[in-house]
Amino acid sequence: MVKGRSYRIPSTPPYTRREYIDGVPQPKLVRLDMGNTKAEFPCRVELIAKEGGQIRDNALESARLAANKYLETSLNASNYHFRVNVYPHIVLREHKMQTGAGADRLSQGMRRAFGRPIGTAARVSPGQVIAFVEVNEDGVDKACEALRRAAYKIPVETAIIVSKKS
Repeated sequence: MVKGRSYRIPSTPPYTRREYIDGVPQPKLVRLDMGNTKAEFPCRVELIAKEGGQIRDNALESARLAANKYLETSLNASNYHFRVNVYPHIVLREHKMQTGAGADRLSQGMRRAFGRPIGTAARVSPGQVIAFVEVNEDGVDKACEALRRAAYKIPVETAIIVSKKS
């Protein structure tokens, strides 16, 4: 698989119409809502994208795991609501080329080829909320730390914003 930085900055229009695409892999993002989804919490901590770009599904899943694991150990599962706010709708494509010794003599390849589906990504714009944690006032520091750990896994520049619900 090609490195994630190849897909960070979108260079093509969104490719999302799954009914026309054969063989799109399932997104690796398993759950969007974690913790106590029914309770109301007074504080909200948001992870916001400072710049636009694409976030691959495995990066979103990795960020979700890192943040949720920290929240479960530091707070109890009933003391927070964590949600990943973006979903990987964009289908990523790759034109497979031969590699290795002598590959340049065997195959020149086709320029600007369409490629086959290899994964999915979420496209974010500046100021968009990637994920948020709702907690009580005593858990705000833990929520900030959880989102900081999640931000390390995200390929776009992010900011963490704390707000109180009114």
